[in-house]
Amino acid sequence: MSTGTVTIAPLRHEDAPRCARIEQDLFPGDDPWSEGAFRSELDNGAFYVGAYLDGVLIGYAGLGLTDFEASVHTIAVVAGQQGTGVGKALLRTLLAKADETGLPVFLEVRTDNATAINLYLAHGFEHLGLRRRYYQPSGADAYTMGRPANRD
Repeated sequence: MSTGTVTIAPLRHEDAPRCARIEQDLFPGDDPWSEGAFRSELDNGAFYVGAYLDGVLIGYAGLGLTDFEASVHTIAVVAGQQGTGVGKALLRTLLAKADETGLPVFLEVRTDNATAINLYLAHGFEHLGLRRRYYQPSGADAYTMGRPANRD
C-alpha cells in the first residue's frame, strides 16, 4: 500500500482497460464489466469518477441519473487500497452529485458484503428489499438499498 496522494477526478475513456482489469480481479465469480461497458457508461452520460493514487487508477465509481432518481452503478477499489477511505471518498462524490439534483439514490449490494453495507448505512441508506440470485453467474443475493433525496 502506497502512502501517496489520492485524487478523485472524472473517469476517462483511457481508464477503461484498467477498470476492466480491476473488475476481473475483484469480481471473478460474477460477470465483470468489460472495457466496452465502461466506455458505454461514459458515452451515455453516466457520472463516473476515478480515484487516482499518484496518478494511477486505484478505484472508480459510477452514478446513473434520471429525472426521478439516481442509482449507484458501481464502486470498486483495488484490494490493496480497501479500508483506506477510498471507497468512502468515491461514495461521497457520487452522493454530492445526486444531492445537486435533489434525487433519491438507490443501489444493489451483495448480502455478504458487510463492509459495503455498513458504509451505505453510515451514509443514510436503508434496506428496501432483497433480490435473490441477483449476481450472475455466482447466484449471490443482493440487498436493494435507498437513500432519500437530500435537498439541502
